[in-house]
Amino acid sequence: MDTQAFLRTKAERIRREVIAVAVANQAGHIAPSLSCVDILTALYYEVLRYDPRNPLWPDRDRLIFSKSHGCYALYAILADLGVVPDGLWRNFYRQPDGLWGCAEGKPEFGLEAGCGSLGHGLPLAVGLAFGAGLQKKAYHTFCIVGDGEMQEGTNWEAIQFAVKHRIDNLTIIVDQNRLQAMDRIDNIMDRTADDLSDRLRGFGLAPRSCPGHDVATLARRFGRARAAREGVPGLILAQTVKGYGLACMENVPKFHFRVPTEAELAGRRENDCVELS
Repeated sequence: MDTQAFLRTKAERIRREVIAVAVANQAGHIAPSLSCVDILTALYYEVLRYDPRNPLWPDRDRLIFSKSHGCYALYAILADLGVVPDGLWRNFYRQPDGLWGCAEGKPEFGLEAGCGSLGHGLPLAVGLAFGAGLQKKAYHTFCIVGDGEMQEGTNWEAIQFAVKHRIDNLTIIVDQNRLQAMDRIDNIMDRTADDLSDRLRGFGLAPRSCPGHDVATLARRFGRARAAREGVPGLILAQTVKGYGLACMENVPKFHFRVPTEAELAGRRENDCVELS
């Protein structure tokens, strides 16, 4: 199997795994997990310098998963790699026998930081990358953020610092699904769905857009971003669909946390599966 086929097959398997485990355990936050499956698959199976047999390897690339409401995709991959014990993943949302919460876990489980409080992962990633530069370390830091999460102020303080100090061993990946917890981002704070790109350019970054569910293209873009040293952080806007892969869930705000019914999973559209106006 060639690399592209392997990545596509792996992403589809992870997506099905996320749905199966989350529904079995009646755990919400399926939709934000499904939008980032391809992003995480491209990173873990193709791009990151990472050894799952030694998750504390000092020279590993760092991944800060800031949009931690999508953590099911991350846990599914770490379980597939053997980093997170399979039983903990299978019993997700069940205490005391499973993982609990948003991006909860220990460093030996492959998590650089717990990011349940959204909006703080990017500052952590900037600090890691800045520290690596000071110590002449070769590892690269990736940070996955949500576009709704980018409305929080600490992200912009971190970007100012990163641009000022020319931190270019950092790649920021925005899961741009254009939704946040309760509504579309342009109904909450952003003026338009494209407002984020304009603001990022204004802060001195050069955003590059990329299809967010083409896992092979994502892998190529991330690899190029890792190799580039352009004097500022790399920035990729991954154009994704929240709830990708479930017909009743795609682009529907109310499914940020809501678990689909059996009828919805079967693809039969009912009144409670119609998008909110």
